[in-house]
Amino acid sequence: MSNLKNDIGRDKVVQIINSVIEKVEAAEDVSRENIYLELKALHNLIEETRKEISASRASDVSGTHIPDATDELDAVVEATEVATGTIMDSCDALTAYADKLGAEHKDYLLGEVTKILEACSFQDITGQRITKVVRSIKQIDEKVSNLMAVLEDKIPGLPNSALVDTREGDAKLLNGPQMADKAVSQSDIDKLLADLF
Repeated sequence: MSNLKNDIGRDKVVQIINSVIEKVEAAEDVSRENIYLELKALHNLIEETRKEISASRASDVSGTHIPDATDELDAVVEATEVATGTIMDSCDALTAYADKLGAEHKDYLLGEVTKILEACSFQDITGQRITKVVRSIKQIDEKVSNLMAVLEDKIPGLPNSALVDTREGDAKLLNGPQMADKAVSQSDIDKLLADLF
């Protein structure tokens, strides 16, 4: 539910409650029917809100989407660390090779290597930022999970947290690069192919 929708819903509840209070205070105008109609409107609004919460499937976000997103971001940090390490190792090799070159070529090569090494600082900065985002997302996930646990106990009719993949067709196939800890190893693939032939 968006903040605007929450504000509108909250405003409606406050308006209905104030209307009931005003009618009760103006006792001469109050009939049981009027009070009933106001309470019925409040009940309907609460039911509508309950259905919206139910339809939002917040448990999907907490149970699947957030953990998947944080795992993917952790994998990005890890992959950039590995790539940066490879780049820096190559720069070290180029620096060692530069000693075999003439002064002009050596200076040029070392200047370019220095630019590459300076550019590699992106990994440290982006890694820190992504790690901070992951930490924040995990905190939000924990709070959403706690809220959903409370709501599931308090509001009857909310769907169970069981998750079902609702994607269809090619969308089910689009999962991006595989996480290293979930990937099938090349040796397993080779063994499978060898067993087939």
